[in-house]
Amino acid sequence: MDLLHVKRVYKSYADHQALHNISLHIKRQSIFGLLGPNGAGKTTLIRIINQITGPDKGEIFFEKEKLSPKHIAQIGYLPEERGLYKKMKVGEQALYLAQLKGMERGEAKYKLKLWFEKFEIDGWWDKKIEELSKGMAQKIQFVTTVLHEPKLLILDEPFSGFDPINTNLIKKEILELRDKGSTIIFSTHNMESVEEICDDIALINKSKKILEGKVVDIKETYKSNVFEIVFVGNMIAFSTALWTGFEILESNQVNGRMHVTLRANKPSDMNELIKTIVNHVEILSVNEITPSMNDIFIQKVQEVMPETLEEQKEQEVPSE
Repeated sequence: MDLLHVKRVYKSYADHQALHNISLHIKRQSIFGLLGPNGAGKTTLIRIINQITGPDKGEIFFEKEKLSPKHIAQIGYLPEERGLYKKMKVGEQALYLAQLKGMERGEAKYKLKLWFEKFEIDGWWDKKIEELSKGMAQKIQFVTTVLHEPKLLILDEPFSGFDPINTNLIKKEILELRDKGSTIIFSTHNMESVEEICDDIALINKSKKILEGKVVDIKETYKSNVFEIVFVGNMIAFSTALWTGFEILESNQVNGRMHVTLRANKPSDMNELIKTIVNHVEILSVNEITPSMNDIFIQKVQEVMPETLEEQKEQEVPSE
């Protein structure tokens, strides 16, 4: 069941179209990656979901109800640009933000103490925000975003400013929040994180959705029948006739590693190749190489670029 359904949303600012016919199905208790290059329209969509602005056309449904101000209390939003008050003390500010989300002061203080102990930051309660490093302030804002246990969490570049240890800490917490029932929209440029934690993704470019689906299914779709063969021995002396049905992409005889791609998508071809070369070298492993989400991201964005350039040319008016 969808927690959030974005249905045919359009949004323009003056002569700039930020979103064009965007539809998304965000499943309950999942992590949904909202991806795209800078200026693609991601932030505009996030602002619409948070009801900071509204769509020109289209609708958004929250648990099958049309999105309305009553749903704001069920949403937690961590923006890319942080918004803590530098002169306020950490504890005072955290309590204030929790109460804005409808929490009673006593309940908020109790839960904050638990989170502060969990993150080993209980000594920060009486410090001012301006005394904290960027990463330390990030922890505080993450805690205040999730404290009221919202049904929907929107995290925009949540690892910005964190070292690798704290990045792993926040990843672990995000996965635990999902497992406990939260639905998470995760917006980032870090494709490695997308592969690690996202269940589904949508890729937006130039205001339009150009890719959507489960991460595992997308990676499977974009496989290109490339295999890595790790071996002991020397393949250089072999006749090129050995590689009928294959194309050698890359060879490293020193380390005994070679990449080959099937010209025809037939598992039997790989079996035949292995039978042939095993008589000449010792094969240590044969693995199919799947593209990374970063590779797929770049490929899809570049596919759209020529179309965009042609559209721009068509719109140009020759000077007289």
